[in-house]
Amino acid sequence: MKLISWNVNGVRAILRKNGLTFLASEKPHVLCLQETRANPEDAGAIPGGFRYQHWFPAKRLGYSGTATFSRIEPLSVRRGIGVPEHDEEGRVLTFELPRMFVVNVYTPNSRRDLSRLAYRGRWDRAFLRFLKRLELQKPVLFCGDINVAHEEIDLARPKENHHTHGFTDQERAGFSAILKAGFVDTFRELHSEGGNYTWWNLAMRARERNVGWRIDYVVISKLLRPALSKAFILPKVRGSDHCPVGVILGAIPQSGGGTE
Repeated sequence: MKLISWNVNGVRAILRKNGLTFLASEKPHVLCLQETRANPEDAGAIPGGFRYQHWFPAKRLGYSGTATFSRIEPLSVRRGIGVPEHDEEGRVLTFELPRMFVVNVYTPNSRRDLSRLAYRGRWDRAFLRFLKRLELQKPVLFCGDINVAHEEIDLARPKENHHTHGFTDQERAGFSAILKAGFVDTFRELHSEGGNYTWWNLAMRARERNVGWRIDYVVISKLLRPALSKAFILPKVRGSDHCPVGVILGAIPQSGGGTE
């Protein structure tokens, strides 16, 4: 199974720029978009021939939002994590597939002045509890814009950005807690080198100089690690201040035998 995740920074803008044409060559089975900022009836047609399409827009028009598109029929679809404080911004959309859950997530930004850092901490703890509840049923893959560079290798200028939103000790600890709870950062699992980023400040032309941050992830339960064959970043895909990330999973074991 091939999955691609992308913060599109407005799906209508991406479609106007023909920014999803790369799907014709990549051919993912599942596509997860974040920061869609649109209702489905306003967005337009998503290319790629996805039969199953589900959206979770924020209550606030033109803000946040997630959408998941799949060639695999989901057994169930869940919007939110069941916590009213966190479920009004359209940030978590969960597909239940036969052998695993796919969780599309757009993690809240702590804001430049860190005014939302305390909220971000509550979010991280609530999201981890949600993931662990899902894991009681089957393994989990979650993907999206996590809004944190986890380690110094994950951004071009760590010293200058220590205590900046997206690289505070609190945000990094929140992601560390997820990994310590039994999850695997797929890209870092397979790639130890630096210089691989998924977000650049467009106003500073940082992308041309590759002065970026890796804040978009695909993360899996440890039970899925044997199925992980590839984790990748697509920095040449333009149209957003983020670029797509993805994974390829091979045969996924099922208790009692069989594979997907």
